[in-house]
Amino acid sequence: MFRPESDEDVQFRGTVADWLDQNIPASLRHVTFWPLPHDCMPWYKMLSEKGWIAPHWPMRYGGMNASPVRQVILMEEMARAGAPDIPSQGLNHIGPILIKCGTESQRMRHLPLIRSGDAVWCQGYSEPGAGSDLASLRTKAVVEDGDLVIGGHKIWTTWGHHADWMFALVRTTACIPRQQGITFVLIDMKTPGISCRPIRTIAGDHEFSEVFLDDVRVPLENMVGEIDRGWAVATALLGEERLRIGSPAIALKALERLRRMVRAMPANSRHDELLADAEIEIETLIASYLSVAESLDQGDIVDSSYLKILATETVQKILDHLQEVAGEAGPIRHAVQTEFGLLDYSEMFLQSRRLTIYGGSNEVQRTIVATKAVGLPTARVRNER
Repeated sequence: MFRPESDEDVQFRGTVADWLDQNIPASLRHVTFWPLPHDCMPWYKMLSEKGWIAPHWPMRYGGMNASPVRQVILMEEMARAGAPDIPSQGLNHIGPILIKCGTESQRMRHLPLIRSGDAVWCQGYSEPGAGSDLASLRTKAVVEDGDLVIGGHKIWTTWGHHADWMFALVRTTACIPRQQGITFVLIDMKTPGISCRPIRTIAGDHEFSEVFLDDVRVPLENMVGEIDRGWAVATALLGEERLRIGSPAIALKALERLRRMVRAMPANSRHDELLADAEIEIETLIASYLSVAESLDQGDIVDSSYLKILATETVQKILDHLQEVAGEAGPIRHAVQTEFGLLDYSEMFLQSRRLTIYGGSNEVQRTIVATKAVGLPTARVRNER
């Protein structure tokens, strides 16, 4: 760590490190897959009771209102101590959006349950044929007797088969441009007409699912914003999502895995060079994240697309290094307990392939950077017969 810290931040880091060392359950330390929600929610609740579950939320809603520096300190110490990943759609996505765009009734109903861990959320954005091109979504909703009646099909829904609630985009009016006529809605996953089917990924886990909605009735009071005007809410949430994906949290976990692998291998200067390269990449990412987060705290308008690119590709680069260090052992699919701790040869490497796709693929993010940040003209494709 090459960044100077104030005396107060140093003290905070020590407090966090000591508490994590004493409180993370042994069964959840340095696990390679995301634990299932019912397995990790006791840990989630411990963080909530400590007051550290939502460092980026305002204090009046149960957060820490932590500075970006302290948020990074938490990420660094969580990675070092081997804290497990926890369901974050509520904390990082819908929670901040309800704070910004929701009604007071929606905030009072949902934020305490997110903070306490009594409600797990999932995101109903992507559909077959509507991923990064989200505006082409086809899940429809019609107003009937004070409800939205929804029919359609969502896919790549993280923890959809374990979630209590979904925030979703539905088409309420066929419009040109397509970004109009979309409504943002909160859906209780226990509502009749909802079914889920888990999706097995290349890493062998079942983090994603398909969600089918068949005449699902949702009260109009569950809309965030106005009917047909959900695109602004959706894009605000995507900006928040890209900022959180663009944080160093996942890269720090990857770095910890690389460090363990280097320690476990015979002494080799090339391994030390790879580790040094990874540490420099991490510091670059942290500096970029702090710059964006501090600008947002000051009320500046900042596009986080480049940060999403940097963070996800940093994770993949570090895990490429890990594969190189592992050598012939690289294809081992399951983590192995050794005298150096739990060694993850390929699980996180395989999981990381998805990072550059979700939240808007990195190809799309580069187009956003090119057109909005750099000011290049939008490419126009002409169909020729």
